Amino acid sequence: MQPRELPISKDTTRRSEEIMTDTFRARADMLDTRRGGFGFHSKPALEESPASLRLVSQAVARAKEGDREAVRFLYLQYADNVYGYVRSIVRDDFEAEDVTQQVFAKLMTVIGKYQERDVSFSAWIMRVARNVAVDHLRRRRAIPCEEVRELQPGAEEDASRSRSMMLRDALAALPEEQREVIVLRHLVGLSPGEIAGRLGRTEPSIHGLHHRGRGALRTALAEMECGPTVAGRAAASNQGLSIKADSISLVR
Repeated sequence: MQPRELPISKDTTRRSEEIMTDTFRARADMLDTRRGGFGFHSKPALEESPASLRLVSQAVARAKEGDREAVRFLYLQYADNVYGYVRSIVRDDFEAEDVTQQVFAKLMTVIGKYQERDVSFSAWIMRVARNVAVDHLRRRRAIPCEEVRELQPGAEEDASRSRSMMLRDALAALPEEQREVIVLRHLVGLSPGEIAGRLGRTEPSIHGLHHRGRGALRTALAEMECGPTVAGRAAASNQGLSIKADSISLVR
């Protein structure tokens, strides 16, 4: 007669999940401290020791169940690897930051499709990163207008003034938090970590505000100037948002 297996109580299951969540939180805090909390850093080498891979596997399973600490751990474990890989594709620091944020935003909607038996999680997330980066490049190279207006002789000064006015209007239309992050990042030159400290926010939230603000700014400028198309889209190129001090000196 085989011994009867005792059912696992809900309290036992809940306690086990709490222990795992605490483990992910502690590990994520350690990774955050190690990174220094100042933006992304290119990190080509993946940490794939047996213990690390086992923890990642557990974190993926919990992330699929909505465990926020597991997601945070995965973000801190792979953010710099993803950033370094994306930067090698887009060739721009700011755009690489944006794309990296897009990768981890997309992660929450696609992680349920990941199957460990098919490929390692690190290889899978790099594949996701490559797809997002390639899509970004395709959007960047797209020409929004079929015809580009040519400036008449002597009109360059008026065009520059017009671009500045459009940029000020577009910035003014942004939500205050997004506008503040955009100005601090591109005009003042602060890093995401420094902005987070100044505004009393987490660095991931600063990256999110920065990404949404840049996207909204590009959209607004495209609507105002069809791309914009004047002077080679100098005001806000899809090759990387370039904000000049004189362009936003009136925005507070």
